[in-house]
Amino acid sequence: MSEICSAYEEHRDKIAKAIKKMPKDEEILETADFFDALGNPTRLKILMAIMDAELCTCDLSAITGLSTSAISHQLRILKDRKIVSYRKDGKNVYYRLDDEHIAAILRTALRHVEE
Repeated sequence: MSEICSAYEEHRDKIAKAIKKMPKDEEILETADFFDALGNPTRLKILMAIMDAELCTCDLSAITGLSTSAISHQLRILKDRKIVSYRKDGKNVYYRLDDEHIAAILRTALRHVEE
């Protein structure tokens, strides 16, 4: 155990409660990966663009000013982390947020920085 603070005995119940509520290490890692993916400005632009509508790679390229190859690379990261999902329509692939939780997190983050 790391250095014990002088109030350890006094805080023993709080510590035990916090440890009991702590998610599994695997869940902590997945959550860290999730936030890591959101920590990139390009990926955030992509997510903001698809918050309300499905868009294809070409649309996202036009919005961000990046090549479709660069957009595809970022989308692969977002797909791997289950942040975006997609559907194919012929040769076109349309991307959307994986679920409403992602949109809620993005809206909350925007509100936070706007305050």
